[in-house]
Amino acid sequence: MILFCGMINMACKANSIKADSLLTLLKKELTLKQRYDMQVESKIICLKERLRHPDHQNLPAQFKLNYQIFEMYRAYKFDSAFVYVNKMIGIAEKMNNRQQLIKSKILLGWTFLNCGFYKEGFNVMDELRPDELPIGLKSDYLILRSRLYEGNAEYNNDNHYSRLYSQRSKEDLNDAVKIAPVSEFEGTINKAFLPPDIRDKKLTVEYYYKYIMGHKLGAHAIAMVATRLSFAFTGEDRIFFLALGAIHDIRSATKETLAVFLLGQELYKINRTEEAYFFMQEAASNAKFYGARSREVQIQSLLPIVATKLLAEKQHEKDKLLIGVLIVLIIVIILFFLLVIYRKQLAQIKANEHTISFQNTELRNMNEKLWESSRIKEELIGLFLKTCSAYIDTLDRVKRKTLHNIKTGKYNDIKPILDSLHIDKEKESLYETLDSGFIKIFPNFISSFNNLLSKEDQIWPKRSETLNPTLRIFALMRLGINELPTVAKILGYSESTVYSYKVRVKAKALVQGNDFEQSIMNIRITA
Repeated sequence: MILFCGMINMACKANSIKADSLLTLLKKELTLKQRYDMQVESKIICLKERLRHPDHQNLPAQFKLNYQIFEMYRAYKFDSAFVYVNKMIGIAEKMNNRQQLIKSKILLGWTFLNCGFYKEGFNVMDELRPDELPIGLKSDYLILRSRLYEGNAEYNNDNHYSRLYSQRSKEDLNDAVKIAPVSEFEGTINKAFLPPDIRDKKLTVEYYYKYIMGHKLGAHAIAMVATRLSFAFTGEDRIFFLALGAIHDIRSATKETLAVFLLGQELYKINRTEEAYFFMQEAASNAKFYGARSREVQIQSLLPIVATKLLAEKQHEKDKLLIGVLIVLIIVIILFFLLVIYRKQLAQIKANEHTISFQNTELRNMNEKLWESSRIKEELIGLFLKTCSAYIDTLDRVKRKTLHNIKTGKYNDIKPILDSLHIDKEKESLYETLDSGFIKIFPNFISSFNNLLSKEDQIWPKRSETLNPTLRIFALMRLGINELPTVAKILGYSESTVYSYKVRVKAKALVQGNDFEQSIMNIRITA
């Protein structure tokens, strides 16, 4: 049972992730909305230019172009769609083409339906006689009337008339199906509305998503099918299809859209109020742009409710933050009093520390001796390095002075001194002494240092060397001598040379920056 519940929970989380991914994509598509709208506007402009062309002044061509323009406006802008469908009616009357006239009036009825003008839609329906209509148009007529009844049922929203209109809507829809049976595609979509206990188990959200996208439908068709499918599912699955529908509404520049509004309502139900408010605002903007006044009124009546809840949630978050601050303040005050109590107890404990004072004294003495030993080593090494460095400086100055005397012609005074001085050998001797002394203190330095480098970049001294110049620079670093001027002076290099050595090695190190220097300092003294 626990395993079963866990599997259900994992499935819910997976669906939530899919829905959230589509919501993220939807928000991205909203930033591109203007681009999609401009594409539609551009197509409309081209059609209007063709409408004015002399080659398209005959009535059939005029009807066809007006129909194409109407289709562009149909879900985009009510006023313009209304104008062009009436032009179609006028042209059909001039042509005395009854079928085109009926088709145009049915399209006018759909236009009224989209805008929420149900009475006007029924008036158009009353002008037509369903018994005299061709089969194809009769099916369209019944579907339109079914939708008008459905819209009226939603608008009245009462126990009597709503049920009456809903019943009439179902009757018209059933009659339409009898006249023009549904296609295989529509039949598969309809199966989603079967009760879950008899619905085929394969008819999942994933199945329908692949099914829709695999039929190469246009963006507007995908939006319509996805929105319809959303009514067959609940929770995150419904949000998934509504988000899918809203995305393709944007891509098809559809302003007469239900998906984004229903999406806002679903998000509101699961307390994702901020997103709900955002999408409802988008729905209100679409309704206003299209001219769907009834839809706009419906949305505007809900927006204050959502906004009120959103403000309440924001205030609740602020209140929680304030409560958190107060709790922290109380804790600080409590800690302060505990500290006072602790200090009093500590004073009492110190009075009873005589029993361990002897052990503490011995430990302190041992620590002092260890510290002194370490300090002596540091002082001796520092003194050794400074003395050797000073000695080399002295020899160098003597050599310079001797050269100066030679230049001034005082050969007899300085030649014996020059003959006895070997500065380079003295430096090498000093470095060898430094290297040997360092390796005695840190015998594992070279191997530990090379562990910080990849095998091909490792630096090993020659057989005749204890340390090479690069290792010597980092040996001084381990001794705490890290200043460029000091290192350069000790080793007889320029500061830029020392800096170049360090930068080159750091660039090849397995650890970077300050971590490399800290790793050098962590190389331990081995007894």
